[in-house]
Amino acid sequence: MPGLLARLLKPLAALVLSALLALGLAPGAADAARDTNSYDGNIYALYAGNGSLVPPRSTLADAMANHRPIVLGYFLDDSAASKQYAVVFNELQRLWGRSVELILLSTDPIQNRDTHGPTDPASYWKGVIPQVVVFNSEGKPVLDEVGPVSIDAINVALTEVTGLKPQGDVKLSLSREVNELNSEIVASR
Repeated sequence: MPGLLARLLKPLAALVLSALLALGLAPGAADAARDTNSYDGNIYALYAGNGSLVPPRSTLADAMANHRPIVLGYFLDDSAASKQYAVVFNELQRLWGRSVELILLSTDPIQNRDTHGPTDPASYWKGVIPQVVVFNSEGKPVLDEVGPVSIDAINVALTEVTGLKPQGDVKLSLSREVNELNSEIVASR
């Protein structure tokens, strides 16, 4: 009987020990924090619901060569100001995505480096994030502002350079909840 009891208790003890280890070693919940300077990942996926904004589909040099109106935005993934402002760039893509080139760039690669002329994004960065520069189709800046630039000011500049109005009503809420799930329901046929 003592041998049978030992054989039954050994697997049970191993199971209990495994469960305790699993509970003690399990990673904690991942917390994203829009109002802190912590790195949470792609801020456009997390805070604007649109991870397709970065990397940009075009370079500044290509957009200028194609004579497209451009919105150049500077950000950092670990900046509370950039996280809070991400929804503005998302809304600009919704309103102007077919009419202008939206180029969003992290400032990490351009900090403390030499600039290489007017097609180099480092030439326009003022060292503050967020920053928005709107270019006309000739590649000349018509708006260059730092900080949380009003989407209305950007829309005015884009209307000036394109001759168009935004495609739709501006629906901007800077008070969205962190990690708000954005989903689209598509009817199946």
